[in-house]
Amino acid sequence: MAGNYYQPFSVRVPEELLDKIKRLAGMNKRSANKQVEFILEKYVEEWEGENGPILPPES
Repeated sequence: MAGNYYQPFSVRVPEELLDKIKRLAGMNKRSANKQVEFILEKYVEEWEGENGPILPPES
């Protein structure tokens, strides 16, 4: 992946959870999309810290 390209990814989220994510995003001065990205990055970092790096698929 080159540059600042972000691959589109759709996910269905219960309305109540999305509302909470939007509130968190506002408190952190982020868009809801950036808040979800932040949450996912933190989760992956934590997982890799406990289990080792997730390697890219072999080509």
